[in-house]
Amino acid sequence: MDPDLILRWLHVIGACVLLGTGAGIAFFMLVAHRTGDARFIAQTAGIVVLADLVFTATAVVAQPVTGGLLAWRLGWPFTEGWLLASLALYAMAGLFWLPVVWLQVQMRELAQKAADNAEPLSLEYHRLFRIWFACGFPAFAAVLVILWLMIARPSIVWI
Repeated sequence: MDPDLILRWLHVIGACVLLGTGAGIAFFMLVAHRTGDARFIAQTAGIVVLADLVFTATAVVAQPVTGGLLAWRLGWPFTEGWLLASLALYAMAGLFWLPVVWLQVQMRELAQKAADNAEPLSLEYHRLFRIWFACGFPAFAAVLVILWLMIARPSIVWI
């Protein structure tokens, strides 16, 4: 089998995992949050954290490896405009994703504490949720633009 085709396939699968897991995690956390049920939120956040560690983290590592190998094998210089833009957006998405993982862990712990003590969700939980929610938009938008750049490979000139 063609190694370039395998690399492309792995790269596309990684992109799908990033986009799909990100959208799925956001959906499940938002739905759980809207219930206001601390026990349900804690359980959902636990699964979300696990999914982020298993799927998202794996794709986060695989994407630059498969992308770098593809660029090298296909002769694309790393100074190519669309490739530089993709890498910059990837770094930006990562800068938003890392705090999101930490926030999910904190929200899980706060929701579990509220459930264990039969208390309402704390103001701190709600504050962290707002930050988590806000961080999702730029990270998700960056991934969408990266996917477009991967497909279109537009000519971008950096001065």
